[in-house]
Amino acid sequence: MSPIVVQGSDAPRHARTSPSRSRSAARSRAIARAHAPAGAAAAVATGAGTGQKESAFGHVDGVVATRSGTGTKTDAALVDTPVAISVVTQDQIKAQGVQSVSQAVRYSPGVRSEVAGADARFDNIYIRGFVADQYLDSLKLPYFGIFAYPVIEPFNLERVEILHGPASVLYGQSSPGGLVDLVSKRPTLEPYHEMFFSTGSYGRAQGGVDLSGPIDKNKEFLYRVTASGFDVGSQVDHTEYQRFSIAPSLTWRPDNDTTLTVLSTYQRDPKAGFYNQLLPNGIGTITPYKGSTIPTSFYSGEPSFDKTDRTLGMVGYQLEHSFSNNLKARQNVRYMDLSTDFAVVSPNSVTDPTNMTRGAYTTQETIRSINVDNQVETRFNAGPFEHTVLAGLDYLHAVDQRLNGALSVVPAINALNPVYGVSIGPVPYTNNVHQSLDQLGVYAQDQIKYDHWIALLGLRHDLAQSRTDTLTYATGTTAVAPKSDTAVTKRAALLYKFDSGIAPYIQYTESFQPTAGTTFAGSPFAPTTGQQEEVGIKYQPNAKSLYTIAAYNLIQQNVLTPDTDPTHGVGQRVQTGEIRSRGIELEAKTEVNRELTVLASYTYLDNIVTRSNTATQLGKHPVGMPMNSASAWADYTFHGGALDGFGLSGGVRYVGETPGTTANTFYVPAVTLFDASLHYDFSALGPMFKGYSAQINATNIFDKTYVTLCQDIGCYYGLRRNVIATLRYKW
Repeated sequence: MSPIVVQGSDAPRHARTSPSRSRSAARSRAIARAHAPAGAAAAVATGAGTGQKESAFGHVDGVVATRSGTGTKTDAALVDTPVAISVVTQDQIKAQGVQSVSQAVRYSPGVRSEVAGADARFDNIYIRGFVADQYLDSLKLPYFGIFAYPVIEPFNLERVEILHGPASVLYGQSSPGGLVDLVSKRPTLEPYHEMFFSTGSYGRAQGGVDLSGPIDKNKEFLYRVTASGFDVGSQVDHTEYQRFSIAPSLTWRPDNDTTLTVLSTYQRDPKAGFYNQLLPNGIGTITPYKGSTIPTSFYSGEPSFDKTDRTLGMVGYQLEHSFSNNLKARQNVRYMDLSTDFAVVSPNSVTDPTNMTRGAYTTQETIRSINVDNQVETRFNAGPFEHTVLAGLDYLHAVDQRLNGALSVVPAINALNPVYGVSIGPVPYTNNVHQSLDQLGVYAQDQIKYDHWIALLGLRHDLAQSRTDTLTYATGTTAVAPKSDTAVTKRAALLYKFDSGIAPYIQYTESFQPTAGTTFAGSPFAPTTGQQEEVGIKYQPNAKSLYTIAAYNLIQQNVLTPDTDPTHGVGQRVQTGEIRSRGIELEAKTEVNRELTVLASYTYLDNIVTRSNTATQLGKHPVGMPMNSASAWADYTFHGGALDGFGLSGGVRYVGETPGTTANTFYVPAVTLFDASLHYDFSALGPMFKGYSAQINATNIFDKTYVTLCQDIGCYYGLRRNVIATLRYKW
């Protein structure tokens, strides 16, 4: 995503200044007055609560976004974009007390998140039944290792956007289910200052600041710094989360046509999570074991040995230059350095909670990557047709280095009466893996408008190369696995926008995703491919309401399945699998009036294995994905009267039963969870309290104990009740 300028107020007028200063001031006023041009990012925002025209990349006052840059890499109205896109704004993140990206999408359709419960080492999000790739400012956050996973602090984000369905035409190799695009906070034209402090369940101590505005009077230089941190326990004994994050950014606007924004982040998570998978088939969790149930506080590892220590550093820039009103070029670059030091004692696949045999595993892993996305955007008319053409070339280089160690046997533990403190000797190194990835893509997109019709056409060619070198210490040998893939992906969509705000659309789109590994014969696996047909209707009756319904048919080919030839040995795989995902997604976001805001969603998901060489999987549903899920959230805030400034909100989340094994012989029961919040704006008490507010958020308010996920090797408990109180000051 790249920088553009949004509408702002006039720069201050300087009396009797030098000619150069007068020209600089005039230039600044011209920039501030300019309307936001279409582009792939907005590095300059106007600040929260300014009431300025919304851009696709800036702040949204409230929870209803009407523009997005994720679906087209241009600043486009959601109702004009023929694809299902869900936007979670920063105001929604604050209102719901969100603590992670996976929590931010709780109330979005077509999405499954928080599947590992209290184990929050990863922000895995599933869209339409497939794990989604994550992007930051439309540049990929590479994750192809094991435990080095880039987790982004939500306080640093302006919005979280979910693009439903294959998106390879604009983004290259990606999941067929869709992607999550995280939009960073950018420097603002108007001063904005905020600080907060939170406390709550499990000894939470948390705070942060967000400072932004112009550096000079002419608003040629703008800055923003967000910083936050927390220290909190969890529902599981002997576990804790700690984080410190700082994200400074700077925008330079040397003239009316050029904008450069530098974005950076440093995030340190010395305690970034833990592994706490329990027994398969719900033994001791869903079904009591000999009359006893494993407590949700049970920790299966060893406190003196286990750790997840993560450090993330990123720096990059977004540069845009307009050659004319109809031609502009952008370059977006980011370098990332991510390291994780992980050690865990975890249960083996056992069925007796009183004698859980365990093993130990360690890894020291580092991922370094650089992303570059170059774009040229031009607008022109050809007769009655209005064209917005985007052409781009992007490149990703990433290197993953990991040193692994393992102990197959560690003293067992009794989950019903755990005793910790066993001695674990040095964990011997088993292998050293070096993996590199290079992806080069060329893409073109044309948005065509004719009267009420809007067409979207896209085409892309990708070259992806990877190499994996694995040194096995037991044998002293190194296995080298080079791999090269090419792919051409397409997208075509058509939308008709009625004057009433109703916009039906149809879409066809494709994806590809390289697959690591080789067959028994040593041949590299082909990429998985995906194709989707989608129909939908969007309805935007006003600027504060957006309703969407989408129905789709999605197929993924070349899925890995077990190699059933006994002469090939154990653990070999072949690409004979196919998964079909069909569903319906409904989403409603509306600010009914000044007092009442309502969100609602419903998802019907029918994903099934349509091809497999394993009879127990054919015709079965993948684990963890519910066929039905729904959510609703409402907030009512009083304006005037005795309760002026007071507000309350409530939410309900329903997750239907999910398959707990690949053979679908066991199901995890459905669950309904309730959330609530109270908030108060102290400015209702008088001018001296302006800017002060307080809120209390509670999730799973009835403290329901439930299992969120089971798979063949184990199950996870869901999150228990969590209460967070926050005091905030804005000035």
